Amino acid sequence: MQLEKNSSKDAFSRYHPFVNFSYFFFVFVFTMFLMHPVCLFISLVCSFIYSIWVKGRKAVIFNFAFLLPMIIITAVINPAFNHEGATIIMYLNTGNPLTLESIIYGIAAATMLAAVVTWFTCYNYVMTSDKFVYLFGRIIPAMSLILSMALRFVPKFKNHIKMVSDAQRCIGRDVSNGGIITRMRHGITILSIVVTWALENAIETADSMKSRGYGLPGRTAFSIYKFDKRDKAAMTAILITGGYILLGIVLNGLKWRYYPTMKGKLTELYTITLYMAYAGLCMIPVITDRKEEQQWKATQLKI
Repeated sequence: MQLEKNSSKDAFSRYHPFVNFSYFFFVFVFTMFLMHPVCLFISLVCSFIYSIWVKGRKAVIFNFAFLLPMIIITAVINPAFNHEGATIIMYLNTGNPLTLESIIYGIAAATMLAAVVTWFTCYNYVMTSDKFVYLFGRIIPAMSLILSMALRFVPKFKNHIKMVSDAQRCIGRDVSNGGIITRMRHGITILSIVVTWALENAIETADSMKSRGYGLPGRTAFSIYKFDKRDKAAMTAILITGGYILLGIVLNGLKWRYYPTMKGKLTELYTITLYMAYAGLCMIPVITDRKEEQQWKATQLKI
């Protein structure tokens, strides 16, 4: 069901799992380790665009109702505890200085955190558990099974809590019924039911996979994935843009520091080309989706 949902909405999710995983690998690594302010801004904007592209209104609500307040809170908290920097704006009541560098670094750290969270929601949408098992099932069968179960556990756990809560509400044992002690007792009951279900489900899944010979040497597996021309084109684009950014990092094209004073490459021509490559890498899914959508429309017109 998840494959059908992804396929109907996002063309990039129908690409080969290796292409999907390679794309998110580059995006996650660059987002977490490139602290250049322009790169962080590019990653955040592109992650917002892609999340809205694949999830629609739900992503808009999540991005602006949860992530933006998180950015503001994180950006405010950092200067309160971090007082490094040479540009002093004022002194707090505690006597500690409030510096421009600590404010900018707080905004940068908050932007990185929000971008990683948004990219992870996109990853969870595109990289389904069957894709992850397909990629790593033969290399690390036990670990790939555990990770795939963990990635799909959160939404399943949430849905099961809602189902159990609705059932308990019908018999008057919901967390909204009774006093504080009674509500706590009902909440513990619901949690106990869901945890028991989760443990039983994990054991059943492990026994089922073991009975099918999962992870045994020489075991073959059915696969619906085939590396075709469009996968080769997308993989080439990912490797070219990702390799160019890696080369730029090695050559200090994206060098930036926040302390003691902000300094780095910002408007150099080579740095601007790295910005463009980074934006191109982050926007590959949207570009491929738009391209396939245009091709589909052109085919419909010919018919």
